Amino acid sequence: MTAPFQGVKVLDFCWVAIGPMTTRYFSDFGATVIRIESTHRIDTLRTATPVKDGISGPNRSAYFANYNGGKKSMALNMSHPKAREIALELAKWADVVTENFTPGVIERWGLGYDDLYQINPEVIMFSASMQGRGGPYSNHPGFGPVLTALSGHTYLTGWPDRTPTSPYGAYTDFLLPHLAISAISAALDHRSRTGEGQYIDFSQLEGSLYFVAPALMDYAANKRIQTRQGNLHPIYAPHNAYPCYGDDRWCAIVCCNDVEWQALCRLMDLPQLANDPRFRTSDDRKANEVSLDKIIASWTNTKDAFEIMHACQKAKVPAGVVQTCQDLFNDPQLKHREHYVFLDHPEIGHHAYDANCFHLSDSQPLYQPAPLLGEHTEWVCQDILGLSEEQIKAFTESGVFA
Repeated sequence: MTAPFQGVKVLDFCWVAIGPMTTRYFSDFGATVIRIESTHRIDTLRTATPVKDGISGPNRSAYFANYNGGKKSMALNMSHPKAREIALELAKWADVVTENFTPGVIERWGLGYDDLYQINPEVIMFSASMQGRGGPYSNHPGFGPVLTALSGHTYLTGWPDRTPTSPYGAYTDFLLPHLAISAISAALDHRSRTGEGQYIDFSQLEGSLYFVAPALMDYAANKRIQTRQGNLHPIYAPHNAYPCYGDDRWCAIVCCNDVEWQALCRLMDLPQLANDPRFRTSDDRKANEVSLDKIIASWTNTKDAFEIMHACQKAKVPAGVVQTCQDLFNDPQLKHREHYVFLDHPEIGHHAYDANCFHLSDSQPLYQPAPLLGEHTEWVCQDILGLSEEQIKAFTESGVFA
């Protein structure tokens, strides 16, 4: 089988989450990805938890490893004046150059798109920043938790009587790589047909707005500002996570119509509730959902969450266990799909990586462990740059390769 990105060469300046998550698609599917990093400013994720045996170090983070599998790591100290010369040589080699710094950083290094175009007119450059190039807030730095607030996600998350709560982790970083890889793939397709490279200016804020589209459309059409509703839904009831037997065990149950509600009533052995004036119609249930949720919770809290889920699904009532991380590793569907791939890392040892969420019928991904910091510096110098041992030694001693 031929990998989709076989032969594609990527020079990757990305760090933290959205950039590395995007470029991992390339390394998984056949591209050579050279990741530029330095001991002088170690990637935030290289020391992020979880770390092997609870001992921090630049090569011990499973968080970092998961987003950087299969890449080559070159240690290049971009604060050194000679580093730009090395980077430009690599840019001549590259088909794609990626970065996700605050606007102005890559340009100060003399590696902006205009600089790269002069030496490699066919290059595709991808720049992801918080709010894109140009405009009054272009130079604002930040990470995913800041972006979830700017994009409105935080305002919509939580309970009406409490302060806004950001979704888990750097939430927008987990969404945006799917858009980013699509944009870069489209540019590669365009280049294959025309020979033309191009510059992709990716605004993470604008990309994040797609994921709050219903709320934005509600305001545009009705001038209504949606706010926090906890687990409730504007129309459907029941629509909540209900307590089950055991410590902090829950099952989400939703009824989208009267047929599903009647099925749930029979399942709870309370068929009379279907004709109760408080719950007969969708509007009735919504108006009385506090009482409704108490009734459902009294049924669920003595039963196993998975038992509830399977019984509901068998009755064609939407339901799902609120799974823990342990549940996810034991999930039979994820096991069948081989979602977790276990690889051997020199320092972390045998540990899990996320596989891709899609299967391609005509090609298989090649999953490999993440690199040690600077592990492939010598290989890049010899095999790609063609430097002699004396040149490599001189650059190393002067602090370029660090």
